[in-house]
Amino acid sequence: MRIGELAARTGVSVRALRYYEEQGLLVAERSHSGQRHYPESAADRVQLIQRLYAAGLSSRTIVELMPYAVGGRATPHLLERLSAERDRVERRITELAGTRDRLDSVITGATRNLRTGRPCRAGAS
Repeated sequence: MRIGELAARTGVSVRALRYYEEQGLLVAERSHSGQRHYPESAADRVQLIQRLYAAGLSSRTIVELMPYAVGGRATPHLLERLSAERDRVERRITELAGTRDRLDSVITGATRNLRTGRPCRAGAS
């Protein structure tokens, strides 16, 4: 199918499909005149790419994961890689929560300083 048809079938813009190809996420055959032609399986692949982007994954990570999706379907190795990515996100959330808590402590100290006019002390909250 041609790029316009793939765009219509998947609800993804032609520009996004070209970007996917540039990133190595999608492969098209080229006609003699240079037109892109995609296999029928490309629609499933595009839908998977969209789901992975919506889950917050970068194009680099998606490129790494795509060999483990066969025919747009999950494999045990893909599930393992997705679980590892989720664990990485969970660790980052924990780190960010700690950063937020420390910032809250600094804000509390600064607020107290503003009310009392006393200098902030290191480590005080």
